[in-house]
Amino acid sequence: MVAGRLISRIPSVFSSFLALFKPLHPLTPPSVPLSFPMTATERRASVSLASIFALRMLGLFLVLPVFALEAAKYPGGDDPARVGLAMGIYGLTQGLLQIPFGIASDWWGRKRVIIAGLLVFALGSFMAAWAPDLNWLIAGRSLQGAGAISAAVTALLADSTHDEVRTKAMALVGGSIALMFALSLVVAPLLASYIGLHGLFALTGSLALAGIAVVAWWVPPEPLHHADRPRGSVLEVLKDSALLRLDFGVFVLHAVQLAMWVAIPALLVAAGLDGKQHWLVYLPAVLASLVVMGMTLFPLERRGYLRAVFLGAVGLIFLVQLGLLWSVTSATHSLGLLGALLFLFFCGFNVLEASQPSLASRVAPAHARGAALGVYNTLQSLGFFAGGAVGGWVTKIHGPQGLFGCAVA
Repeated sequence: MVAGRLISRIPSVFSSFLALFKPLHPLTPPSVPLSFPMTATERRASVSLASIFALRMLGLFLVLPVFALEAAKYPGGDDPARVGLAMGIYGLTQGLLQIPFGIASDWWGRKRVIIAGLLVFALGSFMAAWAPDLNWLIAGRSLQGAGAISAAVTALLADSTHDEVRTKAMALVGGSIALMFALSLVVAPLLASYIGLHGLFALTGSLALAGIAVVAWWVPPEPLHHADRPRGSVLEVLKDSALLRLDFGVFVLHAVQLAMWVAIPALLVAAGLDGKQHWLVYLPAVLASLVVMGMTLFPLERRGYLRAVFLGAVGLIFLVQLGLLWSVTSATHSLGLLGALLFLFFCGFNVLEASQPSLASRVAPAHARGAALGVYNTLQSLGFFAGGAVGGWVTKIHGPQGLFGCAVA
């Protein structure tokens, strides 16, 4: 009943959603192919800043596949609601502090803020590693989220690259995150069996400290700061309708992404794949999607088709949710179908993960770039939080049909 009503609304909802993404800035005419290779400094900035994201996200992703099972072993871990809070509070504190960290990077410099955030993140990781019970684990996860450096890192990457190569630079960041996610699915259960959740958090803190070394010695010097340059403000970026559309888009994207994983593991099990072998589906899907992104996004962007690629990726994710809704409604438990849908999802997700922050950095005025990306990353983090919280609640009440129906709508 619920799924039927949602399906009937699909055409009008999809049209309304696409209308949100009208042109965000002038694009090069398709008839004029462009090719702007990265300079050596841009390559160094892109790779080094992507590695910071990779080190930090690997630490986070290593915990996720085993967190619920391992946290249940702590004193107080018999309460699923508190275990869920311990898992999700990271996204909440991260979302609340992205804007302050972004504005601080506009005022005091990107590198200082990134190093400070990584120190806070490392401290939270070591607190979680030490945690004797679930209360301390919640405190450690909360402190981890307080190291909200995503806005400062993406702002520094935008400062260090020209518009023509920025999407490629952002794609390196998005690709590194996707690879860390796939890698974590493979190695997390193995590591957890040897070092437990305490050890995984200690490893996470060590990776954050390695990120500080990367900032200090590998990331190129940030562009000179001009004392007379106006400072960015949240109010300024909140008045920009193009930025607000991108903020809404990244919230929806990451809410859908996390909500999917409330149901996807169970669907794979129903299709006959043991939980320890799920990486056999995830890893090929992620790697193949990165190849597809490299073969489509960058050539089409050079020819002025960035908006078309952007909207195509939105449509692809919509069709994936529709396919998942059909699969669970018709009780079609096909491993091949699920693998194909996950491959298509990652194709669309990786394109949006690369193009959305690139577009946000182009639209935002240079003096307010940190503030703009702070708002952007706040909505991204809150999307994670909402996807997990709402996705779990919808699945509990309406099952996977209701979950994917909401994702479609």
